[in-house]
Amino acid sequence: MIKAPYYHTIGKEVEVFEHAYGSKIPFLLKGPTGTGKSRFIEYMAHELDKRLITISCHEETSSTDLIGRYIIKGAETVWMDGPLTIAVKEGAIIYLDEIAEARPDVIVAIHSLTDHRRELFIDKLGETVKAHEDFMLVASFNPGYQRGFKELKPSTRQRFVAVSFDYPEAQIEQEILVSETDIDKGTAKKLVNIATKIRNLTELGLTETVSTRLLVDAAKLIHSGLPKRLSVGVAVVEPLTDDTEVVEALKDLCDLMI
Repeated sequence: MIKAPYYHTIGKEVEVFEHAYGSKIPFLLKGPTGTGKSRFIEYMAHELDKRLITISCHEETSSTDLIGRYIIKGAETVWMDGPLTIAVKEGAIIYLDEIAEARPDVIVAIHSLTDHRRELFIDKLGETVKAHEDFMLVASFNPGYQRGFKELKPSTRQRFVAVSFDYPEAQIEQEILVSETDIDKGTAKKLVNIATKIRNLTELGLTETVSTRLLVDAAKLIHSGLPKRLSVGVAVVEPLTDDTEVVEALKDLCDLMI
């Protein structure tokens, strides 16, 4: 029996996902980095007992990477299905993490899978594959980080049911840290207080702020025996910025709070 990934429900996201899956509607997760989007999908795939195929999209991710390509095998040229094609045929859940980072041809490729057709056109084979009954397309998008150049077009967004993810309430975030790392409640509370303080320092102009993921990393280091101040410095402060003045200011703040 595979253990379920730990996930703390924040709102109605589990219920919405189950209904979207049953209704065969694509699902979009919106929110900052490190707020549990990927963990949520892992949890839901486990709950539904479905295979999960995750693709971390970046600026070089093309439709060929997802759909498939011809490869040389010995003296032959053979076709190899890509992860999207495999998911479509097998009825897996495919998760396109940070979909806005991918090349525009990826968006074009998935359009026919995100409407009533539920089919994938494989251009290089001249074939159209109907999606398996259990197939589901899930994507994530970070609206704050992508604003402007990497915005997700309304014509694409409107093909999905969308749920917004944000940082959990303090009490829930503390519970997550304790559950994930076995850290003591007192230290968990201090870490969450640090995160809350930095998240409210909008004048620093940070591209990203403290995610729950960073707090988990810091808690793991502390639990392993690394000094608290050092753990927070390397796991929370340093990943946020390369500006030396901001780093020093944040370290001083954290040292006082931990």
